[in-house]
Amino acid sequence: MNRVSPLTRRTALTALAAALVVPPRRSWSQFVPADFPRHAMTLIVPLSAGGPLDVLGRLLAQEYQARSGQPATVDNRTGGAGNIGIDAVRRAAPDGTTLLVIPAGNLTINPTLMASQSYDVERDLAPVARLLVMPSILAVNNDVPAKSFAEFVALAKAQPGKLSYASPGVGTPQHIAGELLKRQAGIDVVHVPYRGAVFTDVIGGRVTMTLQNMGSILPVVRQGQLRGLAVSSASRTSIMPNLPTIAESGLPGFEAISWFGLMAPAGTPASIVGKVYQQAAKIAMEPEMKAKLAQLGLDATSDPPDAFAAIIKADIAKWAKVIKDANIKAAD
Repeated sequence: MNRVSPLTRRTALTALAAALVVPPRRSWSQFVPADFPRHAMTLIVPLSAGGPLDVLGRLLAQEYQARSGQPATVDNRTGGAGNIGIDAVRRAAPDGTTLLVIPAGNLTINPTLMASQSYDVERDLAPVARLLVMPSILAVNNDVPAKSFAEFVALAKAQPGKLSYASPGVGTPQHIAGELLKRQAGIDVVHVPYRGAVFTDVIGGRVTMTLQNMGSILPVVRQGQLRGLAVSSASRTSIMPNLPTIAESGLPGFEAISWFGLMAPAGTPASIVGKVYQQAAKIAMEPEMKAKLAQLGLDATSDPPDAFAAIIKADIAKWAKVIKDANIKAAD
């Protein structure tokens, strides 16, 4: 009988935390502009401690403190599906001393999915940088006869409503990505939401497939407990270069990825936003850091403020259409 790998998501995140702790680099202060306040910085993380978002915030705080000589702290403001932390940042002084470390879903999915929010992404927040990108892997139970994405689509079309896919819950990015896949591929696959161990039933054959963030699914695919068919990024990832993309496997233009970024309160001067971007990008793109992130299914990137703003705007529109077309409602 197949068993779930002992390298669970929690173990992987612990490894991520260890991998991201690097000796502080010097010379932050020489890049800080004259109008950048020389006092404490707070990085607000709207999720609990221990995950990749929290680790990213702590890394940035560590580096700022080491390079500037000023205190820097991470403040985990949890609750309200991220709204509490985001609200704290939008109300903060726009002087570069309070920043938000945020995942894609809060900025691009929640505005449509949540019935009410206290903030408007474009009005209340200023994009600083997109720093980490995480593709997903479409993986199936090893007993499924499909050996490629095209074969999986053919199998699903031959058995409408008979196959299923697992997600971490209703309204999660993985659920919504699955609905995008269904619509673009023209297949009827039943969504099975979970709160907990998503992979157990897929490995055991009770659910056909899953489309999961690489950071969590990579260990079970590498160990052969699930068969990876394709990745959800627009181009192949160096993390698993032999896996084709869904786009090149029959769905041109398909892309469904997670990412993590850095935001400031609206009205923060462009000079401060630019300098914070420069240093955050330097940290993420250091070769040692990139290599360690890749081992855990995370691709470092350095999209600047203007590009990041365009990504957010496009993703809001993209996921709003999927949510509305699939009639997805926020889970209780």
